[in-house]
Amino acid sequence: MTEETKAATDFGADVFGEDAIKTYLSKDTAKKLQATIREGKPLDPSIAGEVAHGIRHWAMDRGATHYTHWFLPMTGSTAEKHDSFLELKDGEPIMQFSGKNLIVGEPDASSFPSGGIRSTFEARGYTAWDPTSPAFIKRHSNGATLCIPTAFCAYTGESLDKKTPLLRSMQALDKSLKRLMGLFGRDEAHSACTLGAEQEYFLIDKEYWKKRPDLVLTGRTLFGAPSAKGQQLEDHYFGTIPDRILSFMNDVERELWRLGIPAKTRHNEVAPAQFELAPQFEELNLASDHNMIVMDTLRNVAEKHGLKCLLHEKPYAGVNGSGKHNNWSVSYGGKNLLDPGSNPHENAVFLTMLCAIIEAVDKHADLLRASVAGAGNDHRLGANEAPPAVISLYVGDQLAEVLDRLAEPKKAEDKKSKAAGEPMKIGVDTLPQIPKDATDRNRTSPFAFTGNKFEFRAPGSSVCCSGPMTVLNTIVAEAVDRIAGELEKAKVAGKAKPGEHTAAFHNALQKILQTSLKEHKRVVFNGNGYEAEWMDEAKKRGLPNAPDTPSALKALAKKENYALFEKYGVMTKRELESRHEIFLEEYSKKVRIEGACARDIASEMVLPAAKAEYLETAKAYEIATQVGVSCGTTALHDSLVELGSGMDALKAGIAKLDEALGGVTPAAEADILSSMQALRTAVDSLERRVSAARWPLPKYRDMLFLY
Repeated sequence: MTEETKAATDFGADVFGEDAIKTYLSKDTAKKLQATIREGKPLDPSIAGEVAHGIRHWAMDRGATHYTHWFLPMTGSTAEKHDSFLELKDGEPIMQFSGKNLIVGEPDASSFPSGGIRSTFEARGYTAWDPTSPAFIKRHSNGATLCIPTAFCAYTGESLDKKTPLLRSMQALDKSLKRLMGLFGRDEAHSACTLGAEQEYFLIDKEYWKKRPDLVLTGRTLFGAPSAKGQQLEDHYFGTIPDRILSFMNDVERELWRLGIPAKTRHNEVAPAQFELAPQFEELNLASDHNMIVMDTLRNVAEKHGLKCLLHEKPYAGVNGSGKHNNWSVSYGGKNLLDPGSNPHENAVFLTMLCAIIEAVDKHADLLRASVAGAGNDHRLGANEAPPAVISLYVGDQLAEVLDRLAEPKKAEDKKSKAAGEPMKIGVDTLPQIPKDATDRNRTSPFAFTGNKFEFRAPGSSVCCSGPMTVLNTIVAEAVDRIAGELEKAKVAGKAKPGEHTAAFHNALQKILQTSLKEHKRVVFNGNGYEAEWMDEAKKRGLPNAPDTPSALKALAKKENYALFEKYGVMTKRELESRHEIFLEEYSKKVRIEGACARDIASEMVLPAAKAEYLETAKAYEIATQVGVSCGTTALHDSLVELGSGMDALKAGIAKLDEALGGVTPAAEADILSSMQALRTAVDSLERRVSAARWPLPKYRDMLFLY
């Protein structure tokens, strides 16, 4: 069997997908289960027993002895509690898995972050089977486990996970789209959000990683002088993939393919030792789950190759950090609503969706910013390598002109148009054909239209896709609903067949979109988001700028945002309050862990090395002066002064950071971060003065060039 044939045969082999459903379930049960998976229909509880029986047989045929309800708690990672299929019946061992075991689990909820939803003594929590994300086999060195994707909620029914709000937001957007599409004369159909999550990551030799307590404990280097060579030659990006890394990538892809994850693209990224993996598009909920599996797989396979996979947003200072580009689109009845078609002005649905998204992003930029907030991402956003913290939207010049002409047709008539000199009228052929790639890619934009989808570039590499996508679905649902409501008030819909809308319909729609654009077009920016001038321009436009996590998370505590999420049934006020508390606490803990780690490394590793270098230099200077040698004594004296002043700065930095770590005021985290930066300056300066043989930490030049 060729590698190509084997890859095709193995794809999805460890997933309870369509082939397994047909093989292990009866036709009637398979049909009902597939209706839930494909069309979002409610699950028929009567089939649970047979499905559980079939899944167990399938899993055991693949070597599984245990099962787990796999879920996404508010820790941002995955969680699992394993139970064996083994049960005793009349003293005899049997292998069994019931419908109840499949549908509901009861893990302890007390030790997961709940933001006040649960008290420590209130331990009961529930996991509930999500049939739209198929069960899969997780293999390990001595066996295999059946993993059943589930939602996780408290005894009160409030969500304690990242999956439940996402599913609710998808349902909210589906309802809004059905309302709008009905006004366009389209038959009721299933809507589907799709996601392609590009995953960036760094690799480091495991032996170097073990010698860096900061990488072990925090995921990023808290100290490190720049390497003479970094990314300035731009020779790593899309360069030849080293054999050691290619071997790792091949193993990653084989595991992902067996899990039904369509890993498609791999390449070197901008920074040395940085890479990217990109899958094909999938339905949003499944793609989000798959991305969590991708991150686990990257970490696990790296271990087998003597490597460590770093998913922190900024493992190294001075080189590009890592993001996770969420490519999002939405379809209705199998048709992509963000595909402009050959004449997008005729495609009234496309223009309506485009305007709705512009409205949503402008109105709720604060929520989008909050959805990507985190201690790691604070080091990446706006660092001339990633989008700025100001949320803007890119559409490209050609679509920008379409929007200008739609919003202000009289002004557009006075301009020399690339498209045509006539006013923009929805449903009237006055514009040229716009190809699928009507826009260039703008990597400086947080939210960019890329032909038939939007690329949300602000999420960090370690983030769970569910959070940002939950916000995006919800705010778009609101904008779509508002436009649909305006059309209903105009009483112009339902009078024509699909594709044959009346002039009254188009006129009403045009006025609605014009009003929306006039109010929200300020968020559209097609320029360079890295330029300092954009920050000034964004301020003039009134766009919010939340430069750090604490300021960004304030959006989760606004009354109007409570009302938004409650209106669409995505999160209750209490659930949103819990997220606010959890994320702030997580931020504080991470900053404090970093601060304590930096203090310990500086005092326990760097200071002793500097002292040893100082004593050796002092001894050499003393001997040279005693024997009357003048050559070299000036250099030794200067080195002593530099080392001494460096140690003084180091001691002062340690003391300042130690004091900041004891702070309990609201600004304590900011004090810790500034103290860490001052200490880093002292440590990185000493790195150049202490001999490489004595320096206790692997250097950037070692870690970044691991081939």
